[in-house]
Amino acid sequence: MLKYEKGKIVTGKVTGIEKYGIFVSLDQFYSGLIHISEISDHFVKDINDYVNMGEVIRARVVETDEATSHVKLSIKDVNYRINKRKPLQLKEVARGFEPLEEKMPEWMAEKMREIPKKDNF
Repeated sequence: MLKYEKGKIVTGKVTGIEKYGIFVSLDQFYSGLIHISEISDHFVKDINDYVNMGEVIRARVVETDEATSHVKLSIKDVNYRINKRKPLQLKEVARGFEPLEEKMPEWMAEKMREIPKKDNF
């Protein structure tokens, strides 16, 4: 009996994102590929709009190759997101540097006061 049967919904971790598809680790022996054509019935411009590196997702088994321990997967018509939290947007990530930007002038002024003053300057 196959460990990953056709049609079965499985859970795996996204380990790679390429222009042509998503690599998923299913367990210590099996890995899978979600080809770009198995992501959506609509045009997929950027795969990163669908998944994030390290994200745990659900996928449907399309085909299993026992000899190579590879599984073809699909997320079409699958509620593939396990964590409902939306990925961080670039603006939210960039916000993390604003406190540094705000403090930088203060820190520079403080360091300038520590530099010994010479008569020539």
